[in-house]
Amino acid sequence: PPALQHSDDLEQFAKQFKQRRIKLGFTQADVGLALGTLYGNVFSQTTICRFEALQLSFKNMCKLKPLLNKWLEETDSSTGSPTNLDKIAAQGRKRKKRTSIEVGVKGALENHFLKCPKPSAHEITSLADSLQLEKEVVRVWFCNRRQKEKRMTPAGVPPPGGARGLRCSGALPKAVPNVTLTSRLPQRR
Repeated sequence: PPALQHSDDLEQFAKQFKQRRIKLGFTQADVGLALGTLYGNVFSQTTICRFEALQLSFKNMCKLKPLLNKWLEETDSSTGSPTNLDKIAAQGRKRKKRTSIEVGVKGALENHFLKCPKPSAHEITSLADSLQLEKEVVRVWFCNRRQKEKRMTPAGVPPPGGARGLRCSGALPKAVPNVTLTSRLPQRR
């Protein structure tokens, strides 16, 4: 049948595409970015990876194949001379390095999460200052932790800290090994 033959062609193309991409020295992210610059559609590294692994729907594989084929032809024809593709690859996506959080600091974040899974901006700032972390690192940690909780908590079981979406106030963890926490929140009298 024609659809089965087409499926085999896609599989063969995906395999050859990956080999050529690697041989040319481009990452999946480079390809996704180049497609955006050259043809107006930016694709994520994940999409290119899924294409190569045949994990996209048949329809999406068919849509992506001509763009990737065109990119390959363009790249092959310009090999050896500095081109737009080289500029695109050099540009890449600027991404902050992954933050490592020490065990004691992670424990303090976990304790705070159990009391208050959705801290206010002020609480995040205070917690970040007291743990000597960037505010954005703390904010992202809480976002990621809430997502983890969602995945791991069965439906119908209330999340830590009470009802969803409720903000907490004031309760910062008292102390962590090797880290002294000081609350910068106003004292209540």
